[in-house]
Amino acid sequence: MRVAVVQMRVAGERDANLARALQLIEQAARRGAELVVLPEYVTFLGALERFAEAAETVPGPTTEALAACARQYGIYLHTGSLIERSPVNGRFYNTSCVLDPQGALIAVYRKVHLFDATLSGSLNERESQVILPGDALCLAQLPELVLGLSICFDLRFPEMYRRMALAGAEAFAVPAAFMRVTGRAQHWEILLRARAIENHAYVLAAGQCGRDAAGRPHYGNSMIIGPWGEILAAAPEEGECVLIARVERTLVQRRRKEIPVLQLQRPEVYATL
Repeated sequence: MRVAVVQMRVAGERDANLARALQLIEQAARRGAELVVLPEYVTFLGALERFAEAAETVPGPTTEALAACARQYGIYLHTGSLIERSPVNGRFYNTSCVLDPQGALIAVYRKVHLFDATLSGSLNERESQVILPGDALCLAQLPELVLGLSICFDLRFPEMYRRMALAGAEAFAVPAAFMRVTGRAQHWEILLRARAIENHAYVLAAGQCGRDAAGRPHYGNSMIIGPWGEILAAAPEEGECVLIARVERTLVQRRRKEIPVLQLQRPEVYATL
């Protein structure tokens, strides 16, 4: 299966961001992609106070536009993530969707781990001020592979990926708006490759680049990583682009037989602490 990850600079106008996403999806489809993964917060990223104006239902206007695109090109489409309305006034979900080639919504995942972090002098983020955490993991069943869904900060919680691998995931989608300061500290690449190596799974990491509408710099460096931890395709820190690589279920199966970590783990011992 040929997969694509899309690197974008997302700013403050939802319609313009969606239009650009559709252009990049077209590029990916014309290059033979059968699955396309968009970045986190693909329709808006800026001040938390503006999330309400960008929020929508799922399904809703953006998923309908992306479903039409999936139908047009006959592809599976991972929507990155959208700001989804919730039942709680002033609070939202950070939500990923997967659409099939007929435009049907086949998976919905709401970000479980929210980005609340403070680095002295360089970073003070509180995603939980406006985002509610999801409470379930999610797999998307594609004909050529099983895709585990995650979003950005989830990357720092390896137990989540191990659970998805044990449930059958052969690849992980990681749409992100990773911060430049931690990206340049090599956290992004190291964590992505670790999730691939420890589970012998592909990692499809679609990042934002440049500065968002609030002026925060993002790291870019989108990647497609193989189940041996090898980088199959990589983007630079700056600039929108589409990465393409081929994924093979048989290679995941081979690596998991060679070093069978999923079978050799011993959770009964870990529970003794």
